Amino acid sequence: MPIPFRDADEVEELGAAGYLKIDASDDGSTFRGGLFLVNARGEPLEFTYNRVDAPHTFLWRQADVRRHAIHKLVTSLLGTCPRVPKFIICLADEIDHDLFCNEIRLSIPICRVASVMKATSFSKLEVKTTVEDPQPHHLFWFPDKPAGDSNEHRLLHRLLTRGLLLEPFDRAVVGLKEIYSDHTTVKH
Repeated sequence: MPIPFRDADEVEELGAAGYLKIDASDDGSTFRGGLFLVNARGEPLEFTYNRVDAPHTFLWRQADVRRHAIHKLVTSLLGTCPRVPKFIICLADEIDHDLFCNEIRLSIPICRVASVMKATSFSKLEVKTTVEDPQPHHLFWFPDKPAGDSNEHRLLHRLLTRGLLLEPFDRAVVGLKEIYSDHTTVKH
C-alpha cells in the first residue's frame, strides 16, 4: 500500500521562466539562438532554437545587420516556442533595449540582466532593480517588474535562491553547440 503524501512544492503553479540566449559567429555572418524554459527548480521544460544568416549586401549599414538578424531570430523563437513562460530573461550585452521596448511587444515581462560592474545602456521605459546572485546584477524589466505577490515574483525569487539567474544561459550554450556542431566557433 502506498504511503499517502502531498507534494508541498508549488513548482507547477509558478510556471516557467524563459532564458533567451543569442550567439554570433566570429565573422558575424550567422546568429543562432535558443529560448530555454525551466521551472522554479531549474529543471528543463523546453528548448526552442534556430539560426539565421545575417544579410550581406552593400545595401545594409553594418549596425543594422546585427539588429535585423537578432530581430528575425528572436521572432522565430517566440513564434515556435510551444509554451508561454511567466517572463523571459536575456543578457543586456546581447539584446539591446530597443528590441523589446520598441520593436517587439510581448504579453509577458522581459528582463535584461547586466552586471553592475559594466556600463549598460537602458531605456527610460525599463524598470531597473538590483539583485545579488552572488554578484550584484541590474535587472532591466519591460514593461514592469513582477508585482510583489505575483507568481512571477515568486518564480524569480525561487530562481535567485537556487543560483539560477545566469546558469541556464550556460546550458543553452551547450545545447546550441550540440545542435549546431557543424557551426564555426561562436562568441559567448
